[in-house]
Amino acid sequence: MRYLLTLFLTLFFSGYAVADASIGKELHDEYCLKCHGTEVYSRKDRFVKNMEGLNKQIKRCQLSVGAQWFEEEAADVADYLNTEFYQFGK
Repeated sequence: MRYLLTLFLTLFFSGYAVADASIGKELHDEYCLKCHGTEVYSRKDRFVKNMEGLNKQIKRCQLSVGAQWFEEEAADVADYLNTEFYQFGK
């Protein structure tokens, strides 16, 4: 019985994707660099202070450039930016 429960949980959760920073970089480079360079992520007076703020800013920017990303793609961009620049933790 325990084996079946483990198998079920493994199969159920295997369908959920983990954020992929490499896809996030591609999306970032295609859309975000139209408006600004990467210097905005390392400014002393940067707007984004935590992961919640990063996710909100990504949604604002996404709307601004007309990027119609799925939630997973926005999560990929957040993962890329967090890994490469912010390092807030996960």
